Amino acid sequence: MLRLVTSTLTLQEAADQLGTHYMTVYRYVRLGRLPARKVGGTWEVEKADVDALQSGGEQKVRPRHSADWSARLEARLVEGDEAGAWGVVEGALASGATPAEIYTGVIGPALTSLGANWHDGTISVAQEHLATAVAQRLIGRMGPRFARRGRTKGVVVVTTPPGERHAIPSLMVSDLLRGAGFQVIDLGADVPDDSLAQIVAGLDNPIAVCISSTRLGADRAVRRSIKAVRETAPEVKVFVGGFSITDGDHAAGLGADGWAQDGPGAVDLVLDVLT
Repeated sequence: MLRLVTSTLTLQEAADQLGTHYMTVYRYVRLGRLPARKVGGTWEVEKADVDALQSGGEQKVRPRHSADWSARLEARLVEGDEAGAWGVVEGALASGATPAEIYTGVIGPALTSLGANWHDGTISVAQEHLATAVAQRLIGRMGPRFARRGRTKGVVVVTTPPGERHAIPSLMVSDLLRGAGFQVIDLGADVPDDSLAQIVAGLDNPIAVCISSTRLGADRAVRRSIKAVRETAPEVKVFVGGFSITDGDHAAGLGADGWAQDGPGAVDLVLDVLT
């Protein structure tokens, strides 16, 4: 009887081909070193990926560039595989990446790619939501790595305008600011203007307010959030960023003091306030 040759293998079949233990292959999957997907509760891998691993050896499946780690993380996020996603992050850290580089070179690009795939219909809304939930838990585990001891450089409020549903960009900016030595008040997503004004008014000499907006067509909401800060604390600098803010001119037109293209840019803006 002829045996049907398929392009996919179970983990046990992959282990048999590689001449190793099942758990070794499972660890490769969990660390993002071997792409896999779950079908009916069973992990499957592409035979071509196993062949590449077999021909290249261990070194071939250890990514050296952030783009490689990002792609591996994206694959685990789509599967909702939190343990595997964290394994990818740990692998990148072990390879020498800093916590900030994990955000800017691994998690951030993975989420950007996922968003593009959702927009193109490559992945479903359910997959995008699942991936986002896992990414939020990864960021929660990364948070303590940004903690700094000693005196802070000042207080910064990180917020989003009303109607904004995406909190991950503000979460990452908050951690990057903490890593730079600031005390951060992170208000999360969909923050009413009166609540923002109340928080800012209750702080002792805040340095800046950073507003993150990813929702297209949010100009009016961002402008109102900036106005709420201006009316409460006119001396406080207000910076904006996110996909819905295209450039510095756009930011200035909304009434902001500056625009950041990414998280490190936001940190640079706040540091400039101190000089």
